[in-house]
Formats: sequence, structure tokens, C-alpha cells
Amino acid sequence: MTEIRKKSYGTIAMDNIDQNQKSAKPENQGMSKPVTVENSASDVELNLLSLTSENGDDNGILPDIVVDTKAYEDDNEDFHETYLSIAIQVFIPFVIAGFGMVFAGLVFDKIQHWAVFEEITELVILVPALLGLKGNLEMTLASRLSTQANLGHMDTLQQKWSMIVGNITLIQCQAIVVGFLGSVVAIVMGGIKSSDVELDHAYLLCASSLVTVSIASFVLGLITAGVIVLSRNCHINPDNVATPIAASLGDITSLALLSWVSTELYDSIGSQDWLAPIIIAGYILAIPLWVWIAKKNLNTRDVLYHGWTPVVGAMLISSMGGLILDFMVSRFGGIAVFQPVINGVGGNLVAVQASRISTALHKQAELGVLAGSDEEEDTAVIFISPVTAFCGKNPHSRTTRVLMAMVIPGHLIFIYTIEYLKDETPLDAVFVIVYLFAAVTQVAALLYIAYIMIHWMWKHKIDPDSSAIPYLTSMGDLLGISLLAISFQFLYLIGGSDAPLKDN
Repeated sequence: MTEIRKKSYGTIAMDNIDQNQKSAKPENQGMSKPVTVENSASDVELNLLSLTSENGDDNGILPDIVVDTKAYEDDNEDFHETYLSIAIQVFIPFVIAGFGMVFAGLVFDKIQHWAVFEEITELVILVPALLGLKGNLEMTLASRLSTQANLGHMDTLQQKWSMIVGNITLIQCQAIVVGFLGSVVAIVMGGIKSSDVELDHAYLLCASSLVTVSIASFVLGLITAGVIVLSRNCHINPDNVATPIAASLGDITSLALLSWVSTELYDSIGSQDWLAPIIIAGYILAIPLWVWIAKKNLNTRDVLYHGWTPVVGAMLISSMGGLILDFMVSRFGGIAVFQPVINGVGGNLVAVQASRISTALHKQAELGVLAGSDEEEDTAVIFISPVTAFCGKNPHSRTTRVLMAMVIPGHLIFIYTIEYLKDETPLDAVFVIVYLFAAVTQVAALLYIAYIMIHWMWKHKIDPDSSAIPYLTSMGDLLGISLLAISFQFLYLIGGSDAPLKDN
């Protein structure tokens, strides 16, 4: 078969034409002439395969073909991004996301004293898992849609409609199932802690979780899709902006919905005891409909079958972080206000890196193939040294350096914003230094793990767009709260900077 090679200047030439065929049919050589095809790159192969000789003989000589394509050359787009362009595109949504997490922490600091939260303590246990779930679903959605947009699969209205509807339906299904499981875990943990489970409280917890995740998934899914389409139209890489914006809106939206729904259901206990069970039954009965719609859509069918393990696994990992948080809050009350920030910053930055690496892999080769490496060298490509990861010359190392440069200034902005808005929490130099050391350690570990994990998934034919971010963000939650707890314990032991440890 004739080999077609795409040259760097956008021209497709015919190589390796059998010379014996040329000499066997010299009379056809005079008919050879350039043919210009104004079409997209995806149609070039079909046009070339349809060309035959004038006499209709499929074995005839193909003419010399020069194809001028109007397709955008996105394959090398990453290599045209400079340090400054990446930093500008990432930093602005990163700061917006950070302020969203700051306000989410302050909101949670207030609503935890509401009657429903003090009476039904399982709601406090549910909050970290619920926020982690929303972050996982929305950032995974952002990663998937960003990859498809960069591959040119969301350029037409029909493509956009199919991709957005299918993915929003998919995350509705995932949110309902995992939200229900999360409420069950919270009920079990609360029952173990108090040695008692009240049926009304269990219904309220489950119904509140389902309503929160369903409404938040729909609203945030539409916003995320809109951000990606707008970014594409403005020639901004959606990998740089979509995941932080999705995360920034997720926490505050989920907390507001959870507090409102749980309060309304709490007020209905005694007079409308049937309301919460009806809500639960309605959402459970709707699951087959969402599954059917997502299964009919080719863009989401594979994720529907294989995308459950990362989301459920991430929920369990986040729950372990919640146990650590529950223990440390009782010991150091002031830790709660910093927890959403350190976890959120790490999750946002690693989600940007994961989305960019996944997009690059989708552009370079098919799933399961690591481009640019022989089969026996794949291990060296997957497992790289920390020096190569942070100081290498490849595009991913460059992005790693840009993201690491944002950690310290970003956290300084956020923690001093907390100090300003919650003036009874003064900060001094010792606390700031220890806190920043923990934050830098967390982000560095996550970025290094992200490179290895995503390439390992790709080699084993697991789409990182649907699997990597839930694991990475939940690991960020666990690592962040663990490092924060160690930092507070260290500050307590050295006997200095104890003001942030107190819940004033």
C-alpha cells in the first residue's frame, strides 16, 4: 500500500511509489498531475483511498498528489507555549479557584454551628467526601472535554452538542451513585462513633447528598463546558483554565446546596417525614435513564463501563483524609480553615498538569502506545527521575516548573486573605514558613506522581482523562491534610506560633 507522510509544512506527499509499476505503465506517466484537495486533515485519507486510474483499474498508478489542507496544526501547539503564556493562562484561574476555596472554608466555618450540623454530626463527616467527589467529577469532565477540544472534536455545533450532553448525563449518573455511597459511608462512620443510627437522620443525610450532587453536577457541568468552548474560541488552551475554574465553583456551590437542602429537610422532620424517602426513591429510579442515555452516546460509553473504579477509589481515599481531619480538628481547632486551601491548591495544580499530559498523549499516539520509545524502553519513559521531572527540557518538565513557581505566592495570597477576613487568626513567620514547606512538598510529590501514573495508565490502555484526576486529587487531599497535621503538631512541639492552632 502506498505510504502517506504528513510533512511539517502541512503538505501530504506520496512516498515509496513502486518504481516497477512506473516502468510497467509508462503511458500513464504523462497523466500524473498535482491534485489540490481543500479539506480537513481527517478527510485526506478517504480522498486518497478513492483515487484510481482513469480506466478504473484499482491497481493503476496513483497520481502525484499535493494536498493543501486547511486543518489547524494542533499537534505542535504545546511547543509554541512559552513560560509566560502558560503562567498567565494558569495563574488567573488558579487565583480565582483559590479565593473560591478560601470562601468555602469560611462558609464551612460558619455553617458547622447551624442546628442541623450540630444535631446530625454525620453531615460534617460527609462534607470532605462530598467536596472531593464534586472536584473529581468536574475536573475529570474538564480534562475529557479539554482533550476533545484540543483534538478538534468540538469544532462543530453537532460535535459540541453530542459531547456536552453525553458527558453531563454521565456525571449525573456517577454523582448520584457515588453520592449515595458517600452518604452510606458517613452514616456507617457516624453510627460507629455514636453507637446509634436514627432512621430520620439517615434519610436526611442521603437525600441531602443526592440533591446536592445532582444539582451541582448539572450546573457545574454546563459552566465547565461553556468555559472550554469559550477558551477554544479565544485561542486559549482549555487544559490551563478549565480544571481550576471547575474546582473553584464546586466547593462553594456544593457547600451552599448541602446547607440549604439539609436545613429544609431538617425543618420537615415530624411534619413531612415522607419527603426525604421520596427524594431518595426518585433519584434511584432515575439512574437507569441516565445510564441508557450515556450508553447511547459513543463519547461516554467507555467511561460509563470503566470509569467507576477511579471515582469510588478516590472517595475512599478522601474518606481516610477525613478521618485524619476529624481527629486533628478535635486537637487543633484552627486547622479547619486552612484545610480546604492546601488541599484545593494541590488538587488544582496537579489537575492542570494531568490534563495537559493526557492531551499530549492523545495527540502523539493511540491508547497503549508511548510515542517515541521502543517497547523495551517503555519502563524508562514511564518511570523518570525527580531531576528529569523537574529540571528536564521536555514540555511537561517546563510546565512542572511553572506550576511549582505558583505555589508559594498563591498560598501567601490565600492564607493572608484568611487572616484578613478572620482577624482572630494571626499569623507569624514561623507558621508561614512551616505551612509553605508543607504546601511545596505536597505539590512537588503530586506533580511527580502525576507523570508516572498517567504514563503508566496510558501504557496499560487506561484513559487518564477519566481515571487519573480522581486518584491524584484524592491523594492530594490525603497528603495535604497529613502534612498540615504534621506541621501543626511540629509547631505545637516547638512551642511557638500556636495562635493558628486555636479555634477562637
